[in-house]
Amino acid sequence: MRLRGRRLPKSRVLAAACALAIAGAVVPATQVVAQAGTTKDHGPKPTIVLVHGAWADASSWNPVISRLQHDGYIVVAPPNPLRGVDYDAQTLKNYLATIEGPIVLAGHSYGGVVITNAAAGNPHVKALVYDDAYIPAQGETVFQINAAQPGSCVTADPSTFLNLVQYPGAPQGDYDAYLKVAPNGAYRGFAECFANGVPRAQARLLAAGQRPFAVSAGSEPSGTPAWKTIPSWAVVGTADHVIPSAEQLAMATRAGAHITTVNAGHLSLITRPGVVTDVIVDAARAAVRP
Repeated sequence: MRLRGRRLPKSRVLAAACALAIAGAVVPATQVVAQAGTTKDHGPKPTIVLVHGAWADASSWNPVISRLQHDGYIVVAPPNPLRGVDYDAQTLKNYLATIEGPIVLAGHSYGGVVITNAAAGNPHVKALVYDDAYIPAQGETVFQINAAQPGSCVTADPSTFLNLVQYPGAPQGDYDAYLKVAPNGAYRGFAECFANGVPRAQARLLAAGQRPFAVSAGSEPSGTPAWKTIPSWAVVGTADHVIPSAEQLAMATRAGAHITTVNAGHLSLITRPGVVTDVIVDAARAAVRP
């Protein structure tokens, strides 16, 4: 370090460097922590927990995860076993018990059933977000909800749209179910039923990597709904071919959810991630608002 062409003594250089380091670190560091750990409402930022649905995995949330992380949120997307309502909800409930502080819990499709059951009784879950999701009342099943309104592509004869595969230890008559890729009769195929609006090449990847859904999970009744005591938000895809938008709106209205409609199919978390992210952020801000 030089000053007016003169070399300062080493001791003074070190002292000056330390002073600059301390002065430069104290205030900005405090600002960084505040920005990363609080919302615009100055409360602690909640942890965002994302739950995928049937025939998918946590990577389906990637476009939303990247946006939330950019906004400074801690985001986790644990795997959903897809074995049954109680089993899947208990698995998620155990995971939620490891998280400190407020939580915003979001579920896509069948993930909505899981969060509805897993969040019940957990005081740390401050908001529920349903994205093209089932929002069941107590005693309702996935199959029952699918048939409640006309238009679902997964209510015909299961043999037309499902490949059924035996799995070890399955109860009598239960199978792993995969969506068929090709059209078959009234079934319009994976791309038009499950992934309409997704680019064809990406839809083929999703079809190839789908995770199976235990058939018995579709007929297992849902328990006490968490949305009765926890504020909820809903993103409703108006072009959803799996859960008709009329049924999504009916469930969201019954739950008293803040509703956002979007021109998208069943995978709005992939095709319209900005909209889905905005709704989750709205829920997160409301969750910590005094």
